[in-house]
Amino acid sequence: MSGFSAPSSAHSTDPTVPGLDVPLGDVNAVGRVVKFHAPEIVFGVGSTGEVAHAVARLGGVRPFLVTDVGLLEAGWVAAIENELRERGMSPVVWAEPTPNPKDHEIAAGHVVYRDRGCDVLVAIGGGSVMDAAKGVAILASNGGRILDYEGVDTVESPIPPVVMVPSTAGTGADVSQFCIVTDTDRGTKITILGRALVPDITIIDPRLLTTMPEWLSAATGLDALTHGIEAFVSLAHNPLTDHHALRAVTLVIETLAHTIADPDGLPARTVMAQASLEGGLAFTNAILGAAHAMSHQVGGLLDLPHGVINGILLPHVIRFNAGADGRPYVPVAASLGLPEARGSAAEAAFAVADRVETLARAVGVPRTLGSIGVTDADVERLAEFSLRDACMATNPRPATQSDIAALFRKAL
Repeated sequence: MSGFSAPSSAHSTDPTVPGLDVPLGDVNAVGRVVKFHAPEIVFGVGSTGEVAHAVARLGGVRPFLVTDVGLLEAGWVAAIENELRERGMSPVVWAEPTPNPKDHEIAAGHVVYRDRGCDVLVAIGGGSVMDAAKGVAILASNGGRILDYEGVDTVESPIPPVVMVPSTAGTGADVSQFCIVTDTDRGTKITILGRALVPDITIIDPRLLTTMPEWLSAATGLDALTHGIEAFVSLAHNPLTDHHALRAVTLVIETLAHTIADPDGLPARTVMAQASLEGGLAFTNAILGAAHAMSHQVGGLLDLPHGVINGILLPHVIRFNAGADGRPYVPVAASLGLPEARGSAAEAAFAVADRVETLARAVGVPRTLGSIGVTDADVERLAEFSLRDACMATNPRPATQSDIAALFRKAL
């Protein structure tokens, strides 16, 4: 699979940072060769002023601006569009993607991109918008149907240049090698994964986060938390991803509730923007686990917010994984200052699960899948599709369909 090689599942507790009990790295990874994929990153308040310059550097003449209605109404797209026109470019705005972008939407976007003679793609929005932009880019250079590219390293031809301008703090799509698309016929999400999908430039301006509705702040923040935890315990974790993963976890735990209480506060929004970035850098290189594999299926079936589903599922997955080996979660517990980190590995892991649940309840995420529409009749189908998801391959504990079905039922 692109971007990782097979390591051991457990994190070593040695060597440690002097004075701390948090590992500096994984001694089992010594001698391994790892890759770390990342785009050029522009970060800071006011950085959207760099978009036109970035597009120009990439040779853009007729940039394709992928966005959604909410971002149009917030005024961010018009400001970027004006700056592009001032640089002599002729931007084309496409605002048709919906949450959990659909296969037919990406096909329609590609038609507009092709017929208008566009070149550089600029995604202004959350994870759905960014995934839609990647999908259009795949078809622009590779043709066919977007569903043809499900799996790992299936995109053979380089995609057109892509600039990301994230408006949420959590998805990590602006730095990742993932593209998630809803297969509307099967009612599931497919994962397209490969180095070709890493964007060229991401421009992260925390001001854009202030126009998120409260539920979206909560959902995307929990997505970033899930990225950090799943990347840290992933079978594909490595010393280059571990620090980013732990930083994402601690920043979200410490900051997410503040952004709900004070949505206009730029200091907290800036921290959450960094948390999203750190989580994205971690998971695109270490991949993820069962929580994401399962969440993709629920989101594809019921068209529900991905981060909300993660917030419900993640504690159950942590406890399941810890049933086989809780050691990978000990450094997570230590980084959060949980006293259970000094107890048994199982105690540490269960404390992490409890802390995730506490945060999810504090920001208004429901406790159960049943409360968002999942029924027992859905479980076997969801479990079957979960096992096919690319994220399941790096979950630290192997799982059968009956294991996953049991997890879904616990979450009901």
